[in-house]
Amino acid sequence: MLRLPTFTYHTPKNAVDAVRIAKEHGKEAMYVAGGTDLYPNMKRRHQTPAQVISLRDVPELHSMEVLADGRLQIGAMVTLTTLEHYPHLKAHYAGFAHAVREISTPLLRNMGTIGGNLLLDTRCSYYDQSHEWRESIDFCMKSKSDAICWVAPGSPRCWAVQSSDSVPVVCAMEAEIELAGVDGLRTIKADELYQDDGIVYLTKKPEELLTKITLPAPGNWKASYLKLRRRDTYDFPVLGVGACLWFAEDGTIEKANIRLGGAGSYAMPASASEKLLVGNKLTDELIAAAGAAAMKPARTMDNTDLDVYWRKKVAPVYVARALKACQ
Repeated sequence: MLRLPTFTYHTPKNAVDAVRIAKEHGKEAMYVAGGTDLYPNMKRRHQTPAQVISLRDVPELHSMEVLADGRLQIGAMVTLTTLEHYPHLKAHYAGFAHAVREISTPLLRNMGTIGGNLLLDTRCSYYDQSHEWRESIDFCMKSKSDAICWVAPGSPRCWAVQSSDSVPVVCAMEAEIELAGVDGLRTIKADELYQDDGIVYLTKKPEELLTKITLPAPGNWKASYLKLRRRDTYDFPVLGVGACLWFAEDGTIEKANIRLGGAGSYAMPASASEKLLVGNKLTDELIAAAGAAAMKPARTMDNTDLDVYWRKKVAPVYVARALKACQ
């Protein structure tokens, strides 16, 4: 049986105290929301924080409301099951609601939170193993700074992939993220929270706390999400396509965002596909062309499930299907 390492458990009653504790303990501290990712990682010794800061008793993180301007604001501790069954989400944010339903299993969605899924650790076949397995191959650079990347031994960087279902679609939708730090609150675009690094995949400071996500008001846009995985439940995406299109009154595409999850260390933009879409109407021919243009940025490597070359070839198909869902 894999056991948790010893740690001190903190239960702050507000976000200010949570940030204060995290800042005080520095690298030894980590936040925990539902615990569906952190605790298994701790059992495998991927992370071994001496100080674990529970967010369960922070009331402001559990709220969810429609703002006066029509935007939907969701607290980071709102569970995935709560979101899945929220009528307003299903009625006005179908693409995001679908991404939430695709996460793991009903049991884990009961515990998992939207904040936790947005901050999900990057994954790799060589990293997501037991401590003993990783020790037998002398670890990788995500576990040990002076080691190599077993996926690309000649590379100076880690290629662990972004594997959250919610990230590609919230980035495509241009959702906003609220962060609480020692200097107060700040708000950034979802895209700005992530960077192309398998180890340091978040741009926020370690003590900063993700407090809220705000989705844009319903309007002349439509978003979709499509997921590729071996099984129809539980599995992480080996490809997750988030798409969001903004339309003029005559049906012309004014703006297009496409993000590819599971194909790099962050939700990668399919820029060539986006450029093809803007200024045109969403015809079947345009969808096919935009899908084909997505093959190049799909940077698949042999560090997740399914054949690496097949995953790259199927990326255009999934992009086309995601765009079709926006018609």
